[in-house]
Amino acid sequence: MPESRPKLALPLWTERYAAPLAPASVEEMAARGWDYVDVVFVTGDAYVDHPSFAMAILHRVLEAAGYRVAMLSQPDWRSADSWRQFGRPRLFFAVSAGNMDSLINHYTANKKVRNDDAYSPGGRIGLRPDRATLPYCQRCREAFPGVPVIAG
Repeated sequence: MPESRPKLALPLWTERYAAPLAPASVEEMAARGWDYVDVVFVTGDAYVDHPSFAMAILHRVLEAAGYRVAMLSQPDWRSADSWRQFGRPRLFFAVSAGNMDSLINHYTANKKVRNDDAYSPGGRIGLRPDRATLPYCQRCREAFPGVPVIAG
């Protein structure tokens, strides 16, 4: 019979580390030794690696399947330069306005402009456009014509 020990005697910490975050810059991509990515996720939210954010879940699923995934969070939608930083993705761009619809995020029910953005660093407003999915998809096509764009 195995020796019993009190529950408090169990280790409170193990040598198990969290998986690294998705590369959000060329420097982080180079630190992993990557020279290309398979998928670029474009999101209107700040990058948060938490199960309540769909992009984080999808990133982990694709990464577990062996794909190289990069995260482009709250890019400047006025220019395609941000979209070119990771190079041409081998498979597709995955585009999302974020956890909350961009119009609901910008305006109250009385059509007043909100004072803060709960999904942006520091609550800053103006980091994503109205109807964010449309300009994000346009910039993907402008940066790399012919690469499939999946919106969701």
